[in-house]
Amino acid sequence: MHLVYPAVLAALLFCTGLYGVLARRNVILILMSVELMLNAVNLNLVAFDVWLRDKLHSGQALTLFTIAIAAAEIGIGLAIVLAVHRNRGTTDIDKLRDTAESPDPDDPHDPEDPDDPHGPDDPHGPDDPHGPDDPHGPHDPDDPDGPEDREEKAEAAA
Repeated sequence: MHLVYPAVLAALLFCTGLYGVLARRNVILILMSVELMLNAVNLNLVAFDVWLRDKLHSGQALTLFTIAIAAAEIGIGLAIVLAVHRNRGTTDIDKLRDTAESPDPDDPHDPEDPDDPHGPDDPHGPDDPHGPDDPHGPHDPDDPDGPEDREEKAEAAA
């Protein structure tokens, strides 16, 4: 058998898969196109192994390795697609790109906000009544006792 036939078939498979990856918008169809591309590589590996008459059959061994990698890739890919579909309700690439999380413009603690006088590393946000020069230290919002109660407790303990 000539090497040209499987090589041309593999090239056609690979080009079809490449077109599917570039033109499709559904994630499942993109994963199927990637599988077409991997199968084209497998066909080339086996064809060159037969043509070279390798004693170790390294082309066929690499093909088995590629099939195992493809199976793992499709398993993880489908798990990600299912998780995205549950969260977003679609697998369309354009809609997923449109619903990507963007920073909230009304967030007062946005580190990218140029109007925020406090930097992103400042523990005092814009809503904190205690500034950086507060003698009582930063206000802990989880502390039920304010700085005044702490002073009273310290005087009562003394």
